[in-house]
Amino acid sequence: MKSALRNAYYFTLSRYSLNPNPSLLHIVPFISTFPSLPSVLSRNHPFRSPLCATLMTGGDSDSPQTSPSLEKQFEKFRVQLEDSGSLRERIRAVVLEIESATRLMQASLLLVHQSKPIPEVLQKANSQINVLKDLYNKLAEVVRECPGQYYRYHGDWRSETQMVVSLLAFMHWLETGNLLMHTEAEEKLGLNNSDFALDLEDYLVGVCFMSNEMPRYVVNQVTAGDYDCPRNVLKFLTDLHAAFHMLNLRNDFLRKKFDSMKYDLRRVEEVYYDVKIRGLATTGDSVGDQGAQKI
Repeated sequence: MKSALRNAYYFTLSRYSLNPNPSLLHIVPFISTFPSLPSVLSRNHPFRSPLCATLMTGGDSDSPQTSPSLEKQFEKFRVQLEDSGSLRERIRAVVLEIESATRLMQASLLLVHQSKPIPEVLQKANSQINVLKDLYNKLAEVVRECPGQYYRYHGDWRSETQMVVSLLAFMHWLETGNLLMHTEAEEKLGLNNSDFALDLEDYLVGVCFMSNEMPRYVVNQVTAGDYDCPRNVLKFLTDLHAAFHMLNLRNDFLRKKFDSMKYDLRRVEEVYYDVKIRGLATTGDSVGDQGAQKI
């Protein structure tokens, strides 16, 4: 039987190969007598390792579950983030009201550049101060619900507060000719409490914003015939600029706003000397000259 199979295999090789390799023929008995492979390697039953079978079936039912401590921690994070988001939305709702009141105040103060009577302009603008005070008290109540997190949410009302301070400082200068102090600004806005006060940098940036309004005011006042205004504004800005030099400011937004103050001072100085050369300014003390020498 074995010899018959061997002869058949030789005959097959001779048909498909014109030059059969005799050296391969000695392995035919070994091939013919090799046992058949297991059925698991057949085409209908491909081989799969135990690891692949485990991964394809979704893993062992006894695999470790999520750690309870880890799940508890992230559940706590979820609650904190939801509370923070809800608090921030309430803060932004109040800030929008502050922004609306600020726009009304700013619109009223713009009339001062049209040579409107200052008392009339200030009366309309002052009506918004009490509104702003109530809104800041409302904002403080919201922030106090999260003690110790003032500066976490401070950025949500920073720019609006800086604009409010600049308007209040400009109004105060129109009334008195002096700078609005930090404590006075806090009192006007009802921010006397230690847990919710007027940030110092917000106050300083607001003062810098106020100085940006001075050159325009001076030009319009000279156009209206007030030739003493440039001298008064020049002295005020000179003293303010010198006071800022006492501060060791970092290279940040406040520093950039302070650097812009010297350009406001230079524009007012040019207007003052233009008026003086033409002999339009009234004769008086050399306050403007002394202020210009300090630059």
